[in-house]
Amino acid sequence: MAPDPLAPVEPTPHEPLLVEYVPVDPPPGEYVPADPSPPSVYVSADPSLPGEYVPADPSPPVEYVQADPPTPGEYAQPPELPGSVHLKRGRSPLARVAAVLALVAVIAALVALLHSSSPKHVAPPAPPPVVKVLIPEGKTRAQIAEIAATDGLKGDYRVASRRSPLLNPAAYGAPHGTPDLEGFLFPATYDMDKGAPVSRLVEEQLAAFQENVGVSQIARAHALHVTPYQLLTVASMVEREAQIPGDRPKIAAVIYNRLAAGMPLGIDASIYYAVELATGVATYTHELTEAQLHIDSPYNTRTHVGLPPTPISNPGVASIEAAAHPAHVSYLYYVAGADGCGEQVFSHTLAEFEVDAAAYKAAVARAGGHPPTCKHTLTGTPPGAQAGK
Repeated sequence: MAPDPLAPVEPTPHEPLLVEYVPVDPPPGEYVPADPSPPSVYVSADPSLPGEYVPADPSPPVEYVQADPPTPGEYAQPPELPGSVHLKRGRSPLARVAAVLALVAVIAALVALLHSSSPKHVAPPAPPPVVKVLIPEGKTRAQIAEIAATDGLKGDYRVASRRSPLLNPAAYGAPHGTPDLEGFLFPATYDMDKGAPVSRLVEEQLAAFQENVGVSQIARAHALHVTPYQLLTVASMVEREAQIPGDRPKIAAVIYNRLAAGMPLGIDASIYYAVELATGVATYTHELTEAQLHIDSPYNTRTHVGLPPTPISNPGVASIEAAAHPAHVSYLYYVAGADGCGEQVFSHTLAEFEVDAAAYKAAVARAGGHPPTCKHTLTGTPPGAQAGK
């Protein structure tokens, strides 16, 4: 049957139009789709209007990859699309200045807050004043105790100077039971804090002794056939007896010569030490009486042969060196000069000594029982300095 020309024409369904994108060969640095979109399917936007089509399902967003990788260190950018707008981020200079000022203000406020909450700075206390403690050569423990007390040191120096872990007298040949550190308390000037304990002074003295008396003095003691402690005892007597430097090695020689001969030393300085120990007087300054010359004490070198049991003072370097290096002389006697200027008069025989001793006694008598005073210097002769019978 022939179709009716007037009948409405049914629209003939069309097959969807398949559109494919074919990638081209892009030049290096340009971009093409990384994954070509699947073929777009177009359908008629309005079936009554044949020939107009829109995609049935819009393609997903297109991603770009580099078609030809650039050389290392270079990065290609995706192509700029027409009509794209570049956004410039950032603040104006005025805004930046305002931000910096605000930050500075915040920091200043924090610093002020911390400063106000922190404890106030307190100045450290001033160090105590320093006292120069002068210990002359030849002083005894009792005499140094008086100096320490006068200079404001605290404590009992006699107790502090009995013993110390810093020095053992037995290491120098001292006999067992040696009562104290007499002889090791080195004379010098020590800077001490005012009110420091006397034990600190003792420590300083022992350290100074060990710095000044060492291997050479110990070797000399052995060469002289005495112990280092005995050499120190000889030095302590030299220190108390000698008034001028030149007499030190000669007095040391007299001591060693009399020891070798088995004679009593007859050194009055050791008897003064015995009297001071017996009376508790730190410094006995009078002439020895006849009774004192016969005092029953191991320090009485007129009645006892040999050295006293301990040093009788704390000698300095010069006297220690004199004891280590005595003069090469054969003197056996000496007595203080009658002029009172400090020199000792040395002799080889008892007869010579007795003449010199008589001259000294006459000078004492003229001075009213006091040691004669030198007319050339202000230094007088120590009372009773002699080595005799």
